[in-house]
Amino acid sequence: MSSLIHERAADTVAAAARPLERGWDELIDVAGDAEVVLIGEASHGTHEFYAIRAELTRRLIAERGFGIVALEADWPDALRIHRYVAGRGDDPDARAALADFRRFPSWMWRNTVMVDFVEWLHGWNRDHPEATTGIFGMDLYSLHSSIDAVLAYLDRVDPQAAARARARYGCFDHFAHDPQRYGFATMRGDAESCEDDVVAQLIELRRRYGARFDGGDGLDDDELFYAQQNASLVANAERYYREMFRGRANSWNLRDQHMTETLEALSAHHRAPRNKIVVWAHNSHLGDARATEMSERGEINVGQLTRERFGRVYGIGFSTYDGTVTAARDWGEPAERRRVLPGLPGSYEALLHSTGRSRFWLDLHERGPALDSLRRPRLQRAIGVIYRPETERWSHYFETTLPQQFDALVHVDRTSALEPLERDSAWQREELPETYPEGL
Repeated sequence: MSSLIHERAADTVAAAARPLERGWDELIDVAGDAEVVLIGEASHGTHEFYAIRAELTRRLIAERGFGIVALEADWPDALRIHRYVAGRGDDPDARAALADFRRFPSWMWRNTVMVDFVEWLHGWNRDHPEATTGIFGMDLYSLHSSIDAVLAYLDRVDPQAAARARARYGCFDHFAHDPQRYGFATMRGDAESCEDDVVAQLIELRRRYGARFDGGDGLDDDELFYAQQNASLVANAERYYREMFRGRANSWNLRDQHMTETLEALSAHHRAPRNKIVVWAHNSHLGDARATEMSERGEINVGQLTRERFGRVYGIGFSTYDGTVTAARDWGEPAERRRVLPGLPGSYEALLHSTGRSRFWLDLHERGPALDSLRRPRLQRAIGVIYRPETERWSHYFETTLPQQFDALVHVDRTSALEPLERDSAWQREELPETYPEGL
């Protein structure tokens, strides 16, 4: 009976599927009216997810006036890209502009799709000075890089303020540029926290930024805004590293709150209508947490918070059944091109595979039997920068209700690994199934 129900569900979903070969006009029409468009990914290492996301974003910029692209990337690293696409940097091309993404996992942004997209955005801004688009990071791992950026800015514009900031940030000097060491020491009570110092520095920069609305102080508004955002990142990262040893929910929530606050700041800083935002991040950040088992653990995410804080938000998720993915075996290890196991029975991936369609998207608001079939909670796969097929059920699946999680879903049944700019022997050697050569 369960097999018959599965077949009927697959048939109804197949009938509602919109083949990618027909193009994106309908999806752009429905998403383009939103204030924020969230474009996810089911892994941090799948070529098709990045390529489709870039294509959708190009059209949202060119046809629907979106002026901000926000990445699941650190603010100072992404700011170098922004300066290049805005014509304000020193880099000769996109590859050079991506050079600050050197820390693990560098392939998330140092990849061939990003090079093409960044070059396109550079050309768009050059040819459309009246409709320029910025690209920014919204993550918070870059505590020390952001400290360096704040100090560099203040050294240029106000040496006395730079001296005050250097004294405040000196609180971290005892931890050898290791924020996790700082967090562990403060959690154990072996060191005083730097919270008061980083908050004081943030308040000073916020006051300076606010002064521009009262006549200004003759400084570049954008550069002052970038410095303030770096100071905000330092304050939130300081809290994040203190909380990461107290439990996943606390640190996860702080991170997604910071990313959402960054989106709010970007929207406020840019003038309408060029303050419409496209967000690139993992499905787990952009699908509404209230539709998943994350909420049972007390976790929130960008998908939930943007829907609560912005006007119209449109979320697009991605899925795949099998193929290859760029991922590491553990944190800090080399990127490899790894085989993705077929979707587990009972998962959304297995259901979408059963439609017999290879590349399609679904309107999750469309009424009909397909939506009814998708409303049943099912497992959904999430691969980050680490892939552990040996424990896949527990490492990479969680339960969700798809139509409550996203507004649309793009499914590519068999996908291929994202191509890093640096490809060593570990990546060049594609992982083979354990049963090779029998293929059983």
